[in-house]
Amino acid sequence: MPFVTRYLLNRAAYSLVAFWGVLTIVFVLLHVTGDPAALLAGELATPEVIHEIQHAYGLDQPLPLQYLHFLSQVARGDLGYSYRQSVPVVELVVGHIGATVELAFAALVVTVLIGLPLGVLAGSHRGSAVDAAAMLASLFGLSFPSFWLGLMLIIVFGVLLGWLPVSGYGGLSHLLMPAVVLGGFEAAQLSRLTRTALLEVLAQDYVRTARAKGLAGSVVLLKHALRNAALPMLTILGLAFGRMLGGAVVVETIFAWPGMGRLGVQAVIGRDFPVVQGTVIVGAAIFLAVNFAVDLAYGWVDPRLRAGAAHA
Repeated sequence: MPFVTRYLLNRAAYSLVAFWGVLTIVFVLLHVTGDPAALLAGELATPEVIHEIQHAYGLDQPLPLQYLHFLSQVARGDLGYSYRQSVPVVELVVGHIGATVELAFAALVVTVLIGLPLGVLAGSHRGSAVDAAAMLASLFGLSFPSFWLGLMLIIVFGVLLGWLPVSGYGGLSHLLMPAVVLGGFEAAQLSRLTRTALLEVLAQDYVRTARAKGLAGSVVLLKHALRNAALPMLTILGLAFGRMLGGAVVVETIFAWPGMGRLGVQAVIGRDFPVVQGTVIVGAAIFLAVNFAVDLAYGWVDPRLRAGAAHA
């Protein structure tokens, strides 16, 4: 079996095992927090009403049977029905996932446009004022909590200046502040990682040889150094995009963005456990899928992986 095929099959197996672990953890946590039927019925409900709810949702069956039924449902793409809205959870998630994907893509653009130039500037001007300024900016980005940054942007650009809407879903004006908040932390991480990777590559012998041949500094930086430093940057971007898709809860809540994270928060408040379960499962699946896509991209970025396939 070719090396790349074995590698990808191993990564796919790891992803499936991780997804099964997420399913198991979600199932256990939602059952140890109390009887969902009792929570749904309310404090004044009679035992008969609670029993009827348990029977209606299959909660009166033994836990192992509930677990197997849960796994079989997920395998069929069935995430159950919302307790509060009485509609399939899949419909609710599909109705909100588009807004989350839109926000995550916009935040990824912000991450690349801010983090990559800062990292390249810092790495190519090591020890200079440019390097110090870029790293100071990244330190600020890592230090500010997203909820604080979001509130500050709302106060300044939404309330005081009136340039941008403070909440809701719409065009670019609605998207700008949430994307900056969500992508700011990741941009700071990307800039520091880019600087580190670039400094490591610039110290290699082949870079010194390219400079000794008289190649222009921009050619050495972009063609030789930056491409060879791209693998860790690709990793951090893939992980960042997965985190944005699966963990934009705070940002979506602050800006009333109708995405999957806000849907999960509303479900927690309303004790709508199937919706909570569904948002966590879909978020985990997206995160694992993005990481698997990053593994596929390694073969294109890293020639050593293709060479291993050719000689396998």
